[in-house]
Amino acid sequence: MIFLDSAATTPVRREVLEAMWPLLTGDFGNPSSHHELGESAKRALDAARKSVAASLGCRASDVVFTSGGTESDNLAIKGLALAEPRGRHIVTSAIEHEAVLESVDYLARLHGFEITVLPVNAAGLISLDDARDALRPDTTLCTVMYANNEIGAVQPIAALAELCHAQGVPLHTDAVQAAGWLPLDVAGLGVDALSLSGHKLGAPKGIGVLMVKGRRSLEPVLHGGGQERGKRSGTENVAGSVGFAHALALAETDRAARALAVAQLRNDFVSNVLERVPAAIFTGPAVAGTHDHDHDHAGAQTDAQAAADGDAATPTLVSTPTRLPNNASFCFPGTSGESLLLELGRAGIICSAGSACAVGSDDVSHVLTALGIDEAIAQTAVRFSLSGDTTAEQLATVAAEVETAYRAVRSLSQ
Repeated sequence: MIFLDSAATTPVRREVLEAMWPLLTGDFGNPSSHHELGESAKRALDAARKSVAASLGCRASDVVFTSGGTESDNLAIKGLALAEPRGRHIVTSAIEHEAVLESVDYLARLHGFEITVLPVNAAGLISLDDARDALRPDTTLCTVMYANNEIGAVQPIAALAELCHAQGVPLHTDAVQAAGWLPLDVAGLGVDALSLSGHKLGAPKGIGVLMVKGRRSLEPVLHGGGQERGKRSGTENVAGSVGFAHALALAETDRAARALAVAQLRNDFVSNVLERVPAAIFTGPAVAGTHDHDHDHAGAQTDAQAAADGDAATPTLVSTPTRLPNNASFCFPGTSGESLLLELGRAGIICSAGSACAVGSDDVSHVLTALGIDEAIAQTAVRFSLSGDTTAEQLATVAAEVETAYRAVRSLSQ
């Protein structure tokens, strides 16, 4: 099996399991209990919180453990919006994860908030001018994802934070996909709140983090015993928190070198696929070497555009600063994305048609349609998301199988 669906989930790392094991066996106490087992669990939880804070460059008191990225997004958006007295206007983008879009929709439906949705260009990037124009005296929150889960587009979060803060508006970013690939230093990013999910990092499912700066008021979404300093009630997942902290620290240790190596593999893979299947459309921000192909439908950013953003084009394939290093997403006109997945699955290749978070949904991707891609073409999408363990040999095999699958599906549709 060749696993290329790391954007959906990752296996738990052995080191993480080993760090968690004592908290699942001997030190199984409730950290709110005032006895030896409880105090031991509380020490482990406190140490995990300090470790996460060190990885993010924030205070330990800014770290809230949650059940995952969805809860972190909900808590950040609803919690900040309902606690801030500034107004009832929220700014977000057209390609956010459903956890963000559904949260702002909830605030609009039940609390009378007005939502401004920033459009994206054909590469999936917001315009800072649009963001500046959208901010108002009554804007209570801006929430824009750091990196997109379907097309890998990386937004200019630090620059957006400057705009927001100049207007006195807090900025939340969903950084679930960025973790392990992009810098997470919250001071450098300038964000007021940041969401993370453990199972994208080699920690178990069911654990996440919300970093929210202590000066920001936060209305809790879950009510009960007042755990997490009153921000998130419920008995803490101590073992999961320890696992998350360990996974995040491991991911940060060699992040830059791993991101560079994976980006080079990804770029070669993209070129290989586009050479084998000339009709394929590479969606989202381009990588150097892909602009010789027809991207009229996808509108992917060219090397010249990347150079204008500060990265000069080079003869070799390098990652632009506007795309996750492990993401490669395509549309294959004249096919069906689901049919391609079935063909690739028969060859032992695991990938995705897009987001894995919209359970049972047959809807066309809102991300791809926001890029201006026709709905019929959007239904042919396939996403490959690499890991640090992906090899060049595996990707060469996958590219060949993509061509075979494409030809097989096309023959059936003719």
